[in-house]
Amino acid sequence: MKHNILAPGDTCKSGNREIERQHRQGHNSQIGMSSKKDKQWNIDGKLKPGFKDDFRFSRSALILLLFIIQTLLVVSCTGEDEILQPIDDAVYIPDKQFESILIEQNIDSDGVVNQKISKADASAVTHLDLYVHGSNKYIKDLTGIEGFTNLTYLAASGHLIEHIDMSHNTLLDTVLLQGNSLSSIDISNNAELIFLDLQVNELHSIYGLSKLKNLRKLDLSWNLLDSLSFKNETIEVLLASHNHLKFFEAKNAGNLKSIILTSNKLSTVDLSALPLLETLLLSDNHLQTIRLEKNVQLSHLYISSNALSELSVSSNQNLVDLRVDRNPSLTCIRINDDQEIPTVSLSAYQELSTNCNQ
Repeated sequence: MKHNILAPGDTCKSGNREIERQHRQGHNSQIGMSSKKDKQWNIDGKLKPGFKDDFRFSRSALILLLFIIQTLLVVSCTGEDEILQPIDDAVYIPDKQFESILIEQNIDSDGVVNQKISKADASAVTHLDLYVHGSNKYIKDLTGIEGFTNLTYLAASGHLIEHIDMSHNTLLDTVLLQGNSLSSIDISNNAELIFLDLQVNELHSIYGLSKLKNLRKLDLSWNLLDSLSFKNETIEVLLASHNHLKFFEAKNAGNLKSIILTSNKLSTVDLSALPLLETLLLSDNHLQTIRLEKNVQLSHLYISSNALSELSVSSNQNLVDLRVDRNPSLTCIRINDDQEIPTVSLSAYQELSTNCNQ
C-alpha cells in the first residue's frame, strides 16, 4: 500500500490544483448555465424575469468564494512555512535575571529581555562573571550556559542556582559557584577544568570528576554532601569541609597534596593511596582510628575534636604542625626518638611519647 505523504509545499501545491479544478468546474457550470439559457430562449422565446440577474449573482458569488479559499490557502501555507523554519541562530535563556545581567555587561547585543541570545554573542565570551555586588538580581536557572562554548572562566556566586549542566563548556578551567542552592551539577566533559569552587551551596550530587583531566583544585565546602567518592589523577587540592560526609574515598588520586574535611561525620578514612599528601585537616569529625604510615610527606595534621583512642605519627618525619587536642580517649601520641614537631596543640591530659604502651 502506497502512502501519499505531502510536505507543506506539496500541500500548498495541491491546494492550488484544487483551486484550478474549482475554476474549471465553475467554467463548466457557466457553460451548462449558458446551455440552459439557450434552452430557455428556445422554449419560451425570451428570458424569464430575474433569470439574468440570478445568473450574474451566482457567478459573482462563485468567484468571491474561490478568491477567499485561495487567500486562506496562501496564508495557511505562509504561516506553516514560518512555523517549520528552525530558529538555529539563538540560545534559549529562560531566566530573565540571567539575560538582564548579560545585557548589562553588553554581552546580549540586542539589548532586549526576550529569553534568547544569539549564538554569535554567546560563543564570543571566554570570561563570564555573573556576580553583581549589591544587586537584587538572583539567577535561579543557568539554562543557556551550554551556548557559551568558548568559556574558560565562569563565576556565578551568590545566586539561587539549583542545577547546572556544564558538559558542553569543554574549555572551562575555572568554575566559581559559591553561595547558591545547588542540588546537582554535571561537569562530565570539562576535561580542561583546573579550579572548581562550589563552596557554600546546598549541593547533593556532582558528576563527571573522573573526566576532568586537568583538575587541580576542587572546593565543595559548606554543602549537603553525605558521601564523596571520585577518581581523578590530576587533583592536588580538595576542600570539602562543613558537609555531612559519612564516607570519603579518593581513587587514583595519587597527586593529592592537600585535603580539608573538617566538620563532617567521618568515623574512618583510608589515605594509604595518597603518598604525596602534605596537608590533612580532619578536625571536628567522628574519627576513632586513622593510619598514616603511607603518608610520609605529611607536614600539617589537624585532627582535633574527634573520638581517637590511639594515634601514631612516627612515620611522619616532616610534620611541622600537629593538632590533636579534644580527643577525650587519646592520651598518648606516638612519635620517634629524634622527631621534633615545631608546633603542637595538645589537651592537658595528652602527651607525645616514643612508647605509648607503657
